[in-house]
Amino acid sequence: MIYIYNDYGGTHTTSMAAAYHLNLLPQSERKLSTEEILNIPYFNKLTHADFGKLIFHGIDEDGNPVYTIGRKRNKLVVPALKEMILMLETKYHFNEKIIFSNTSPTVPLVMSFGGFFSRGLKIDSLGVPLLVAGAKQCCDNIFRLVEKTKEIGKTATDQVVVLENKLFKN
Repeated sequence: MIYIYNDYGGTHTTSMAAAYHLNLLPQSERKLSTEEILNIPYFNKLTHADFGKLIFHGIDEDGNPVYTIGRKRNKLVVPALKEMILMLETKYHFNEKIIFSNTSPTVPLVMSFGGFFSRGLKIDSLGVPLLVAGAKQCCDNIFRLVEKTKEIGKTATDQVVVLENKLFKN
């Protein structure tokens, strides 16, 4: 099974989701510290050149690879990937369950502004504190999204599953 967390930029909530998935962050009954947030692999590190690229984060406790992807505004990226996977399955007997999990619903407004200032305008002095505040605000939602994603991954019978995660709207 392959897990792919996706959102607009692929560097904030997706990186947090991958870190929770890989047990790099503690279970979020408490808010994350600023240091924990800033030490998440790839958090606020990806650039425009990384959009559309699958970023490998590691192997989970069940031996499943975990990836992220930033899809920008293009809502067609995940459906196109799904169709390609289904074509590979049919034509080449590709037999791997893939779970796409959208982290966009968890993004609070303050994080959107932080990403715009930090990644878009390169004003980290303004953007990073907003990103950290947003990450603290949404960490529990992301943790719960990851737990639900793993649960569905273990029980789903479809070869490709696309989770929009509207239940986790911030």
